[in-house]
Amino acid sequence: MDMSTRQPRAPRGPLVRHGGLALSLLCVFGLVTADEGSGSGQPPADDPSAFTDQPKKAGDTRKILQGLAPTNQGAFELEGGKVGDRERVLEENALPPGQQTLFNIPTNGRPSPLYNAQPFSQQMLLFEAFGLEPLDPAAPPPTAPFPQPSLGAAPEQDPSDIFRSGPSGADLDAFLGEPGLFPFPSQYANVVDANPWNPLVKGFLKRTVLGPAEGRPPGMGWSHQRWDEFYPQQSIKTVQAGARTNGGVRDGYQRHGYGRGEFAPGGLYYNTAGLPGTEGTTAGIQVRFHPNMPVQDHNSVWTFDGTLPPKLLMVRYGQPLLFRHYNGLPIDPAANHGFGLHTISTHEHNGHTPAESDGYTNAFYFPGQFYDYRWPIQLAGYDSINTTASDPRAAFPCDAGEMLWVNDESPGMRPCQNGRIQIRGDWRETMSTHWFHDHMLDFTAQNVYKGNAAMMNYYSAVDRGNEALDDGVNLRFPSGSAASWGNRDYDVNLMVADKAWDQQGQLWFNPFNTDGFLGDQILTNWLYKPWFNVRARSYRFRILNGSVSRYLQLALVREVKGTGGELKGPKGANYSYARVPFHMIANDGNIMEHAVPFDGTLDLDRDGNLKDHFGILPSQGIAERYDIVVNFGKHGIRPGDKLYFVNLLEHDTGQGSKKAISLADVLSEKYKPVLRQTRQGLTWDKGDPGVGKFLELRVQAYSGQDLAMNPADYEPAKPGKAAGKVMIPLSIHPDDPADQQLLSQARHRRFEFGRSNGTDEAPWTIRTDEIPLVNNARGFSMDPRRIASAPQLATGATPAGYAGAGTLEIWKIETGGGWSHPVHVHFEEGIILSRGGKPPPEWEKWARKDVYRIGREEDSLKEVEFAIRIREFAGTYMEHCHNTQHEDTSMLLRWDAEHPGQVQLMPTPLPTWDGVKYVKSVALPTFRDGDGMGPQGTDNLED
Repeated sequence: MDMSTRQPRAPRGPLVRHGGLALSLLCVFGLVTADEGSGSGQPPADDPSAFTDQPKKAGDTRKILQGLAPTNQGAFELEGGKVGDRERVLEENALPPGQQTLFNIPTNGRPSPLYNAQPFSQQMLLFEAFGLEPLDPAAPPPTAPFPQPSLGAAPEQDPSDIFRSGPSGADLDAFLGEPGLFPFPSQYANVVDANPWNPLVKGFLKRTVLGPAEGRPPGMGWSHQRWDEFYPQQSIKTVQAGARTNGGVRDGYQRHGYGRGEFAPGGLYYNTAGLPGTEGTTAGIQVRFHPNMPVQDHNSVWTFDGTLPPKLLMVRYGQPLLFRHYNGLPIDPAANHGFGLHTISTHEHNGHTPAESDGYTNAFYFPGQFYDYRWPIQLAGYDSINTTASDPRAAFPCDAGEMLWVNDESPGMRPCQNGRIQIRGDWRETMSTHWFHDHMLDFTAQNVYKGNAAMMNYYSAVDRGNEALDDGVNLRFPSGSAASWGNRDYDVNLMVADKAWDQQGQLWFNPFNTDGFLGDQILTNWLYKPWFNVRARSYRFRILNGSVSRYLQLALVREVKGTGGELKGPKGANYSYARVPFHMIANDGNIMEHAVPFDGTLDLDRDGNLKDHFGILPSQGIAERYDIVVNFGKHGIRPGDKLYFVNLLEHDTGQGSKKAISLADVLSEKYKPVLRQTRQGLTWDKGDPGVGKFLELRVQAYSGQDLAMNPADYEPAKPGKAAGKVMIPLSIHPDDPADQQLLSQARHRRFEFGRSNGTDEAPWTIRTDEIPLVNNARGFSMDPRRIASAPQLATGATPAGYAGAGTLEIWKIETGGGWSHPVHVHFEEGIILSRGGKPPPEWEKWARKDVYRIGREEDSLKEVEFAIRIREFAGTYMEHCHNTQHEDTSMLLRWDAEHPGQVQLMPTPLPTWDGVKYVKSVALPTFRDGDGMGPQGTDNLED
């Protein structure tokens, strides 16, 4: 059964169970007091998460925090209850520091053996949808509870040590395949039920263990905000688990049901892996990078469900979701193949999400526990713009017969009409392409690299995933039309990331080099140089840079028979290449105001060169997402042609990219890394092996009708052509006088990313504002107890008809020296005002962002200033470098969104096997004031 098409139920929980209409309305209008369960405001004094005063002598937070134990110390408890540390859990690394090389790529490692795997000899895996179910409190208790670890045959389990093993694949499939959630979710953390693994944990630690079932911190401060108002109508459960063979448990949850469009028999994607037995199922797919390569061990790779294909969450605006994430990793923290930690915290990047569900780095949880993340899936501006739900562009895309609870002037259930149900919020804040991943303190890079990463597609009235519906709102991006929303026939998620593996073929990571980590092989959706069939029509590609430290610059080319193409092939080859034009329609998951053409008709970066971005994307930092539209039925492309995605950005360290290699040199193989034998062993020579072709597209005939929009109709103004139509307009334009006046009154904050005052173990620091510090110390290392900034919400929950603007601020991010940092700000999107003191390039001029590149890349520069609005939800968030090896060695800070009028500070959670305690937080002197008002431009104008 296709679970994603089940009809949602009316909200259940306090809103429905209270029964009284008057009380329901009080709840949704935010007028219920804290003790009545609204989940908003400050906890009472007797609550475990009660706020506390700022220390009287808090001028130097470094002194206050000096000598305190690391906040993640509880994660390192070893066998027998011994206190471990981050070094102890890395001891089984295949290349400890004393055995590492001086080779740059992979970082201090050895070339990854290919086992005679040939490029473009396996089919690419498409993402597998989780699928959703109605959240039903009446569902019967499961017959298959969350399974215990057990002994079993390698590589899927440990045959002799249960503390280094996990649940069996059969047990996991039985658990995941059973509908319903038990225990049932609640507004407050479940500290009543026990962690079902407690008896085993007791055997490992050799002491009594009292851990609760849920790892979410207790009390009102970490309860689900506005629970009644955003009561989850859909749910999903998954387990973070060691690599295992896919049992096909998600087959019935696919929206296409392997019976629609290109996923039906005879379609391009009916066979999920291109192997016998994988027709209409993912059952039998193993975790390996290529059929010639070894199957990955359960402690080498940790993925959602423990399986491949990588997972995709499909959500719709207006429908709150309960995402229950179980931790099924080994009890022994050292059972990790030498990298990664068994405690996790899941961040939905970059959801408009309450802080308790944002994945704070010190809100991690342990094996055997779950964490209930409640993601409202609402448009930002919910409390201030379109609060009557009267704008048809802000809407939930629906199937006939569906109902949705809407908080408009008469809150209640609304039926699907004309394919949508209108909702509150600012449609200009519509987002599309997200991902979610681990955010464990000091171990984000290792856990994400190891497999804790999935993608997430948001669907809306504007971007509904149905190219045939022309209602004046839907933009009709390439997708398909078999279903009313969420078609993926011609809408493809690509997770591009560099990896390395050891001499036994097991995934390998170097956690000891704090500059960053570079793998020597580029994988697409976890596979080594795959091929992928496409129809001769338009496609949308949602491209995520899922690397640790590697920046990308991607080009798209077509192989041409003979030597007549613009770009020559290798010497003596009877083929050449032609550039393939495309349009960028979204940046960081945000649909842009205009579709930016990468076809040589517009000087995108105002450098006088039209060709430098013809068929070539800009630099793409770690975690940035670029959505592009390519038409394989135009530009001389014919069925039978082969096209290639090519990476051009060369690295030699994790500091940042070195330079972009010319497309001509890469395709002609004038630039071609080779393996060379040295006295230290085999190494890469003559370049970076991450540069070159990594994905082949094979064009197949198309007999259908391409109903997708023409992105050329939405282009910005260019020579000889007026500006086209608008996709989603920006809410702020830096050159508009009215917006300039608004910006002049906005609070300004400054963040400098560097290495000042760091240590060998934690070299990276962030300086906030212009705080005078003792001993010329400029920056701070990460301490989850320190609050760097704290904007306050302008309002709490508002009734229908209210109009406002939220809290508008201007943030400036900068760096010095030769380092590069892709800086990510959680929770809210920003609009870039200037980059290096100049207007941003076209691909950022029309975009909202959540990752801001600063550094030595030609299109990054050393500083960026952007406008950002803080709205709807309060709590503890983060800002950090998304070169996650930098993040894990202290380039991370905490910022809090405070309740209106808040005076005290939110405490810091300290998780352990026995539950979560709290300690007092401290704040920097300028945490509420910032360093001024209005845009401040640049300190040093860059050429």
